[in-house]
Amino acid sequence: NILLITSDQHRPDCFGFSTRNIKTPHLDAFAQSGTRFDTCITPNVLCQPARASLLTGMLPLTHGVYDNQVHMSASIGERGWAGQLSKAGYLSAFIGKAHFGEDKNATQWGAPESRIDSASFPEDWSGPYMGFDYAELMILGHWHELLPCERPPAGQHFERWFWSHPKAWELWGNDAATGADAGYGKGAAQTWSSALPAEWHSTTWVTERTNEFLQAHNTGDEPFCLWASYPDPHHPFDCPEPWASVHTPDNIDISQSHELDLDNRPWWHRAALENEPQGKKEKNRILRKEYSRIPQQTDEQLAVMTANYYNMIAFLDDGVGKILQTLDQTGLAENTIVIFTSDHGELLGDHGLYLKGPMMYDALLRVNTMIRGPGIEKNKAISHPVSTLDLASTFCEWGGTTADSESQSASLVPLLNGEQPATDFAYNEWNLSPARVGVELQLRTVRTETARLTVDLISGDGELYNLATDSDEMYNLWNEDAATTLQASMMKKIAERPGTVLESLPDHTE
Repeated sequence: NILLITSDQHRPDCFGFSTRNIKTPHLDAFAQSGTRFDTCITPNVLCQPARASLLTGMLPLTHGVYDNQVHMSASIGERGWAGQLSKAGYLSAFIGKAHFGEDKNATQWGAPESRIDSASFPEDWSGPYMGFDYAELMILGHWHELLPCERPPAGQHFERWFWSHPKAWELWGNDAATGADAGYGKGAAQTWSSALPAEWHSTTWVTERTNEFLQAHNTGDEPFCLWASYPDPHHPFDCPEPWASVHTPDNIDISQSHELDLDNRPWWHRAALENEPQGKKEKNRILRKEYSRIPQQTDEQLAVMTANYYNMIAFLDDGVGKILQTLDQTGLAENTIVIFTSDHGELLGDHGLYLKGPMMYDALLRVNTMIRGPGIEKNKAISHPVSTLDLASTFCEWGGTTADSESQSASLVPLLNGEQPATDFAYNEWNLSPARVGVELQLRTVRTETARLTVDLISGDGELYNLATDSDEMYNLWNEDAATTLQASMMKKIAERPGTVLESLPDHTE
């Protein structure tokens, strides 16, 4: 069996075994019981493109989902590892946040992740979807006043469960702190201690639904490949009690590089913060300015935000622990390979930046990827650069089949067995339309063990960091005489992008 567990917008250093002062005992034990890839990057730093790549093993300009608000074609999604393993005799299943888009041809009722189409789905619908034989979905799982939770009949499995709890929506938006702690956020952007009971939270739902699936499929009659997808710690930072008290602003560590330093960066960093988004609809333009951007925070505000972000991870860590316990109790641990990773990271104040955007710092680009199970070496760390899109070929190899012929995915099995692949870098690409930051960008990034280069193909400007001597990416070496050889070598890797690129890309619906 194959069990993939993902978080959403999870920094690579926010694990107890890494560099931040955060408590994640279950994920730490996970890492010790298996092998982790310390230099794994995402093929794109946004949810939809990253998830499409994770499923298909294709880079964004090959599967076509080059940004959010670009919908993955079901005909491509069905060619991913879920569909391949299903054809090989596996029960392929998905629980949680998919965020594959709104392809109207995905099912006979339209797009299950569409706020509009979802209202027409029968209550007993549970797939197939994007190659998964079985699916229990949420439309988003994290909200904003501009992105409210869908009310039934709209929404899917999670939304119907959420609204079955009295006043759940009202409680979610209320601050649980009282007395001297009232106004927990202290003005921190998109941050509060939610009054929603933890039992009604999306993290609890994913944990419980995953455990029920595992308990129902422990007979061994049919192998399964399950993707359990948590929607946190994605913003807003709204952790409920009792988890909201695990870390407090006075016992955490804020980013050490939290001063805005745009003068030392490529021009598009400033453009992403200051330009007017050019979306077709006013609502989307407002969303980009009020939801996708966070203004500069004081040190106190950043501490509050960081503590809440840590607490969301602590809540999720507890859920992962419960899932691993179920594997042990059912005997499934003996024949199940478990993978933990995320779609992308979170800036959380680094360089004065928040959330995500076209700034490919390691906090956003790199994701901790860990694997445990039968035949997987324990307490091992691999520093060779890989990508989450490599999981597609890995899963297919474990399942006795092959990834799609257009996939750029490279199986991690040789690395797990101690072999060294020929390629010494991982690749990331993002085409941005003016809808997001007011200007068109074509960003290409390569990451080796010791360096990272990002270039905009339109303007030719870029950034380069020697991570061996500058792990915080403070000194941009682009066009520096001392880095000429390194820059030329990294630019050559940009030109080595494997596979095909679509001649015409799908429409951006924003």
